[in-house]
Amino acid sequence: MSATTPSNYRTAATAGIASPRLQKSLHGLQNRFGKGAMEIWATMTDQEMRRRVKDARMNTFAHLDIILAELAKNVRTRGGQVHFAATAQDAIAYTLAVAKRHKVNRVVKGKSMTSMEINIDPVLEDAGIEVVETDLGEYIIQLAGDKPSHIIAPCIHLDRNQIGELFEEKLGIDYTNDPPTLTMAARRALREKMLTAEMGLTGCNLACAETGHISLVSNEGNIRMTTTMPPVLVALMGMERVVATLDEHREALQLLTQAAALQKLSTYVSFLGGPAAEDDPDGPKEFHLVIIDNGRSKILADPEFREVLACIRCGACLNICPVYGKIGGHAYNSPYCGPIGGVVTPLLDGINKHADLCKGETLCGACKDICPVENDLPRMLAALRHKLAYGSDLWNTSQHSPAEAYVYSFWKIVIGNPRFFRLMLRTGRFLQRPFVRKNKMVRKMLGFAGGWTKGRDLPPLARQTFAELWKEKYAATRPNPIEGQNEEGN
Repeated sequence: MSATTPSNYRTAATAGIASPRLQKSLHGLQNRFGKGAMEIWATMTDQEMRRRVKDARMNTFAHLDIILAELAKNVRTRGGQVHFAATAQDAIAYTLAVAKRHKVNRVVKGKSMTSMEINIDPVLEDAGIEVVETDLGEYIIQLAGDKPSHIIAPCIHLDRNQIGELFEEKLGIDYTNDPPTLTMAARRALREKMLTAEMGLTGCNLACAETGHISLVSNEGNIRMTTTMPPVLVALMGMERVVATLDEHREALQLLTQAAALQKLSTYVSFLGGPAAEDDPDGPKEFHLVIIDNGRSKILADPEFREVLACIRCGACLNICPVYGKIGGHAYNSPYCGPIGGVVTPLLDGINKHADLCKGETLCGACKDICPVENDLPRMLAALRHKLAYGSDLWNTSQHSPAEAYVYSFWKIVIGNPRFFRLMLRTGRFLQRPFVRKNKMVRKMLGFAGGWTKGRDLPPLARQTFAELWKEKYAATRPNPIEGQNEEGN
């Protein structure tokens, strides 16, 4: 992954929590889509579908080399070209070479998380190629010079008033906050771009090895125009996005659209696998599928984290996560935010670099409950924390906080020795006295402990522990267990 910068998790999270506008948007999103997805899973007729799709995904990973080879063979049979990219730089270089060979001046993009992961847009722009996002949410983000804050709803942090002001400035229309009017303004601006673009660039929701095609889902229709109007089409695909058979594809696609948008099926589902036939007026003259590794092989090789590759990028875990629901997506500083971002971003881009992401989640388990393929994200988040606590040679991870490790090592000694524990309690009761206020709460602590009282008061250590109270009240009246027994112990 190359599209990230140094972490500003705490600063961005604080800003997100302090924004009433963002809080309102996130509450509405989670109240509708989070609850809606859980209702779908509770009432669906085929209660085994989620487990069946998960099993199929994991079985695919066990034979991924064979299945990807089958996909590539069938795409090439259709006349398409396939390139396996080991790194982000490799994928970018191939795509740029295709664009230069065809003297491309403008690229229109369908929504693609993978393109953001490898950070291809700046490279194309540096080569003098105009890059235009055609997904409405992504187009708004591009006009604003902003970053997406949700996998499915990239501009959830903006309201219609802000979008109206943005369109007035960037598109030259009269200010309005009417959503249909704003949508039509974007449609007019984008239509001209699509008609004149020499190349289309998309992601890949799922690929089917059996038939040699990729599928893309959309509710706006922009994908159809992006993939059929330009003479050249390049699709960027993470290597894990493949399924073996058309039946497996159908079920995975059903779960994706239900989890992402509470729909039985998206408005538009596009199937692509090669250039247009000679008698077909629509479609590209050249089709390129770029299958990207970029760290996925390392995840695949580790049984502890392989499961995360089963993710179908529906965004459902964001729609129920209490952390994302407060801080928003910008705090994650990655194309992948929320609980899935807390796992996949450290694995792709460095566990130490993104320690805040896996340490910031609550491990409440809601993300596992809502996940359409039942990925155990809490388990993987805990596993990442373990590597941060103790280091990992396999993942080139160093101990994240030696001071914290020393504190817990000391705590282990204290709680394992009753004398030390009682001494620590007595010392703590004495040291806390200056911090206990009239309301009998600790309002402020010093040093690294100050974070605990930054947003809340804490109760002080009690004058007596439960064991001390029990001893004081009952020790004198407790009967001697030997008393009353005869010589034989009866």
